[in-house]
Amino acid sequence: MDRVWTAPELAEILGDWANDPGPLYRKLAGALLAAVDAGDVASGERLPAERDLARGLQVSRATIAAAYGLLRERGVLDSRRGSGSRVAPRPSAWAGAPASTAAVVRRLAAGPTEVISLAGAGTAVPGELAAELTAVAVEDLPGLVTAGGGYHPRGLPSLREAIAGGYAAEGLPTDPGQILVTTGATQAISLVTGLYLRRRSTVVVESPGWPGCLDAFCAAGARFAPIPLDEEGPRVDAVAQAFAGHPHLAYLMPSFHNPTGTMMTESRRRRIGELAAQHGVPVLEDNAYCTPLGRTVPAPLAAYAPPGATVLTVDSLTKKVWAGLRVGWVRATAPVIDRLAQLKAIADLGSPLIDQALAVRLLRRPPTGPTQAQTQLAQLETLLHALLPEWHWRTPDGGSALWVRLPNADGREFAQLALREGVEVVPGELDHTDHIRIPFLYPEATLADLASRLARAWAAHSRRPSNTLMSAPPTSVLRRG
Repeated sequence: MDRVWTAPELAEILGDWANDPGPLYRKLAGALLAAVDAGDVASGERLPAERDLARGLQVSRATIAAAYGLLRERGVLDSRRGSGSRVAPRPSAWAGAPASTAAVVRRLAAGPTEVISLAGAGTAVPGELAAELTAVAVEDLPGLVTAGGGYHPRGLPSLREAIAGGYAAEGLPTDPGQILVTTGATQAISLVTGLYLRRRSTVVVESPGWPGCLDAFCAAGARFAPIPLDEEGPRVDAVAQAFAGHPHLAYLMPSFHNPTGTMMTESRRRRIGELAAQHGVPVLEDNAYCTPLGRTVPAPLAAYAPPGATVLTVDSLTKKVWAGLRVGWVRATAPVIDRLAQLKAIADLGSPLIDQALAVRLLRRPPTGPTQAQTQLAQLETLLHALLPEWHWRTPDGGSALWVRLPNADGREFAQLALREGVEVVPGELDHTDHIRIPFLYPEATLADLASRLARAWAAHSRRPSNTLMSAPPTSVLRRG
């Protein structure tokens, strides 16, 4: 059966189409044509009705009608009364990226722009990074050149030792043989995906979730079993029900969940570990967003799991230090690490050694405290209270972002207006489309500019005659595959 696109799905594919010069209808027609040429929208698939797409893109119906009309003139669309507008048969330039790929990932691949993206953590480069990098070049580089011929698929031994020592200090005894160094947490998740998942495998995920973290599962053709959160983390009754269905993997963020900032309690970590052992479900815990703001963080979930449970712990310096430092890792039992190391060697033979040597030095530095992050959070909250007093959020205890609820608004519609002000907003999923995530680890000037742009977009949204929630059912990366 041919696909029928909904307005939110098509809006995600089109991205920031309205930022180019020229009339809106021509820009929209060009974006639709590019989506067809790329294979994102295939021949025979039906586009949304004019009224629905106008609301989804926050433009007038006349703009949609003119864009559709221009595409009909060029033979791209075939419109028939009663059956809507379909993409006409035509050759495609390229089969395109997987339809499951999040729009934020596609835009990242396209290269840098002037848009302020809220898809990442927004981490600023710490001042000590340059000094440590200089020390690596002077003191560490000679040894790196001669050690192992430059190939360390499992990771630099000194880094694996430092990571293992850090886990032991947190209450999770770890041997360096239980550590695999990866090129960021994203690669760690991809390797685990390759080990456990096949097409139509089931993955238990939290709802709301973060689309950028789920693309590896989508690319593998996995299906999702979403479970709700409360103030202590994933609800145990929902986890028990989901695990009873024998899923192939569970993906959880116990420490400052992204995007909500929820901290899973110790008792819940212990109970989920018990359920994992009882049902034989491997658990992948992602702690890459664990940035405390003055709060004590429990040990990783793996520390609470009983013998027999399979828990893989992923972490990274990318979110905690700098997005350009692509150093992550996964901790698991030695047999699991052996299998992941084989996949890692096939992928890239090992992560860059200079980055790893820098990571060793950063991990061995005494903690400096969350002062800067707390200051940035306070500044963003002050700006939002002043410019957007209607918005609501809970001040998080950790993490790197605010989880903001928009009053009487759909985040997908607001995202279209925000893009025109130069802000890439990623709305919530499923039952959380009235929420958006706003990172706060930006320089002071960027935070001020960001708040001003969001305020202009919100003013444009408020001026529209109809800004209630869309009647179409919400779509989500959680429902794909």
